[in-house]
Amino acid sequence: MSILIIDDSRDIINITETFLKNAGYKDLVSCSSAEEAMTFVGLSENLSPNNDIELILMDIMMPGINGIELTMTIKNHEAFKDIPIIMLTANETVQDLQNSFAVGAMDYIKKPFKKEELLARVSSALRLKHEMDQRKAREKELLETMQQLETANKMLQTLSAIDSLTNIANRRFLDHYLYEEWRRAVRNEASLSIIMADIDHFKLYNDTHGHQAGDEVIKKVAAVLKAAVHRPGDLVARYGGEEFIVVLQDTGKEGGMQLAEKMRQNIFSLSIPHDKSSYGLVSLSLGVSSVVPTMESSTEKLINEADKALYKAKEKGRNRAEYYDGKG
Repeated sequence: MSILIIDDSRDIINITETFLKNAGYKDLVSCSSAEEAMTFVGLSENLSPNNDIELILMDIMMPGINGIELTMTIKNHEAFKDIPIIMLTANETVQDLQNSFAVGAMDYIKKPFKKEELLARVSSALRLKHEMDQRKAREKELLETMQQLETANKMLQTLSAIDSLTNIANRRFLDHYLYEEWRRAVRNEASLSIIMADIDHFKLYNDTHGHQAGDEVIKKVAAVLKAAVHRPGDLVARYGGEEFIVVLQDTGKEGGMQLAEKMRQNIFSLSIPHDKSSYGLVSLSLGVSSVVPTMESSTEKLINEADKALYKAKEKGRNRAEYYDGKG
């Protein structure tokens, strides 16, 4: 990291460099005009910013662009806004000092300056710069940590909402989702439908083929049910064991029954052998219930009605979809 000295007087540059080198500052660069300095730091056209500058010592009075104008140009650039600038001035007028501080200079030294004063002010400026760099590094590290935590929290939220076996929504997320959809439907006076689905004779399948094979069937059924739902506002969730629930926005009896029948056919079309079933294949029974939610009704009642329709489908021979008609 270098200290940049900008002064139109070669004598001042030489004295400054001598004082600094004798004090152990080896990386020194000098420019005799504002234009030369702008090229060096990368402020001229088509140049990249020079990020190796740690401190600038700058004469106020220079031909062409003066020190105050150059300071303002440097400080307006994002890459240089934290670089400390110490003004060198032979004419210590109040206005010059006010203007220097106004555009971003942090300190000044009156010419001719003493070595001890120069070194003290340079040391103070560099110490402040290092502290600012460390603070920025800590802030960056903290921001990165916060972003990592945010990402981790989102992952945890996702994991807490997903059934680990099927990768569809779990019971916990279903309860939350159904509550929110219920409130939305109440506000909009919109219909809401529930499909409850159950794999027929699943316990017998597990007993015959083993739990690992049973898990594979559950995963396949979940994938088929999810594939049958195309609207982003609808939800397929694992309700528990071999049971699933589908929540359908703005859907009444006809739409619910059509989708339930499509799901039943798609599962049966998998042609998964099931010797203990009267159909010889894995099949699905489904119950459908619909309602236009009100503040007096409840999600529990809607699910209970879908369960009753599912029970009716099983009573009628399974591998079928039934609608809750208010009886039973």
